[in-house]
Amino acid sequence: MTSPDGDAAPSELVHLDVAAGVATVTLDSPANRNALSAQLRRELLAHLRAALADDDVRLIVLSHTGTVFCSGMDLRETRGASADQQGISEVPAILELIWTAPKPVVARVAGAARAGGVGLVAACDIAVAVETATFAFSEVRLGLVPAVISVTVLPRLLPRAAHELFLTAAVFDARRAEAIGLVNAAVPADEVDATVAGYVEALKLGAPAALAGTKEMLRSERPRSMSEDFAQMQELSAGYFAGPDAQEGMRAFAEKRTPAWVVPD
Repeated sequence: MTSPDGDAAPSELVHLDVAAGVATVTLDSPANRNALSAQLRRELLAHLRAALADDDVRLIVLSHTGTVFCSGMDLRETRGASADQQGISEVPAILELIWTAPKPVVARVAGAARAGGVGLVAACDIAVAVETATFAFSEVRLGLVPAVISVTVLPRLLPRAAHELFLTAAVFDARRAEAIGLVNAAVPADEVDATVAGYVEALKLGAPAALAGTKEMLRSERPRSMSEDFAQMQELSAGYFAGPDAQEGMRAFAEKRTPAWVVPD
């Protein structure tokens, strides 16, 4: 492919593949450590939106090529640019899109993650990392503040760990990431794909509307009053009990068959 001026257009840096109800979005810029360059951000947003708009897609797996999951912002692009030219407006859009997606998003982390890359991991509903993966909030050592990514990271991390790791920019391993809530599982490299597949198969058994409703419930602010909280949750629960998915699920359970929403492999 060539651009209008005759130069070779850059190859796609993010790929989207859909099979059996699963959209796999793959960061594929290993030479640039899968940094969040303008092109990668643009393509990642486009592919995520396409996956969410596709009725055949039940869930998304965010993966990567190379030895680095994502190294954060492309500093070569941001060096020397003014505050309004940093191109970081897409990063909040990407993180919010993943966080608020009605479909579950699973991160497959088979390499290092830094700064904005850790924000991506935190935005996903479930994250599986290889034991050898490392993480760091490197911003303060570059004169920066981990501000944007804090929106998705802080709800995941233990408060003491957040203070330590944000302020020291220390590198920590996948086992520590698991212990502080950043990832769900830290596994040997030869088990990462099987572990991701296990989560994928479990998620595919859930009713789409119920998964979306559960995600919305999990991220919603709860009332301070327990009685008000119970009242809201009772109303939410009753609505789903009477809904078509729940009725189908209960019929399938009684008839010992698979619910109609389960996508065959």
